[in-house]
Amino acid sequence: MYGTLRGALAGRKIEYDRESYKASVEGRISGIGKTIRIKTIHVHYDVTVPAESREATERALAAHPLGCPAHQSVKGAIAITWSATVRASNEVPSLKEEGSATA
Repeated sequence: MYGTLRGALAGRKIEYDRESYKASVEGRISGIGKTIRIKTIHVHYDVTVPAESREATERALAAHPLGCPAHQSVKGAIAITWSATVRASNEVPSLKEEGSATA
């Protein structure tokens, strides 16, 4: 999803700070005998963009799960959610809690 969002930003010609663009991922697992099963994955993005690109960035965020091959491959088996902190270069950061991308 990280690379897909990066591609969505680049495709919209949104300049972003590549040094500070980060994603943290948290997952929940359960055990079945000696085997584990991934139950949930949550991705949190932190990205800084020019102030005039905030709306386009939020649209890219909303659309990126649909364009992500990994997300589309596992969405029926693993609950995937995401959130993002979008920092505009001259504004206070805003937390965008979006989504649940489960099947």
